[in-house]
Amino acid sequence: MKKILIPAFIFIALFFTISGERSNKDDSFSFVFMTDVHIRPEKNAVEGFSKAIKEINRIEPDFVISGGDQIDDALEQNFERAKLLFDLYSESVKNFKMPIYNILGNHDIFGIYEKSGIKKSHPLFGKKMFVSRLNKKTYSFDHKGWHFIILDSIDFKEDNSYIGHVNSDRIEWLKTHLQKIDKTKPIVIAAHVPFFTIMPQLDKRFKIEKFSINNALEVLELFKDHNLKFVLQGHVHNYEAIYSGGIWFISGGAICGEWWDGPFHGMQEGFVKFTLSGEKFSWEYVDYGWEVHKDKK
Repeated sequence: MKKILIPAFIFIALFFTISGERSNKDDSFSFVFMTDVHIRPEKNAVEGFSKAIKEINRIEPDFVISGGDQIDDALEQNFERAKLLFDLYSESVKNFKMPIYNILGNHDIFGIYEKSGIKKSHPLFGKKMFVSRLNKKTYSFDHKGWHFIILDSIDFKEDNSYIGHVNSDRIEWLKTHLQKIDKTKPIVIAAHVPFFTIMPQLDKRFKIEKFSINNALEVLELFKDHNLKFVLQGHVHNYEAIYSGGIWFISGGAICGEWWDGPFHGMQEGFVKFTLSGEKFSWEYVDYGWEVHKDKK
């Protein structure tokens, strides 16, 4: 595997362990957070994703969370192209030997851009195609004493452009949901758009309203009396680990790197493997060894 180079001025934790309560072997498990596959028939993306899947199967996590932008893309595509992309992703993930939980990404939203020619009356318009093909927009699951919340972090402006925002319906869902969760239970949030990220400072293309949740503090306030340990984030194609208020905010790089054209800002194509035991957890970024086929780009 290639060495991952991280600029010294960015605080990134390649492997960090938090100590908590004593645990036994029955608590232990691992999972993978992969994000931004951006699958398409071009650029050998299916071959690249297959290589990532083989590496994930080799390390045998209990499950996989996919952080959004599974396809590239449905925003401005006609129905046939969007269906083709979802078919490619659905067929590819059948090769996983463990469960996979998908998060809605902005590129997974169907037909909201005028170029697509899709009308709002289409039965799969917007987020409906993702729901019909993969998962609910917001949901949760438990695993060996940990509670995982998959959160839809995308909303729309009047012109149908997307922004990072947790809308009022999801806020109310969280309020009701958290009333049912033991306050001592360790919690993980997974969302596509980051709560916090450094990317708007590194790259002017990353506009703050599209690349961070604008009401992140309102969401986090709901967890103030709960045991929120870390937040998983996608969207920025960068690997970051930001620690604030006793919570880790971890952006998971990208399976596709720079949209299957090689590393993005020096960050190799990869995913994050987490290892947990009791309330102890650690993680590492895994470069799964993909190399761009220069002659086939």
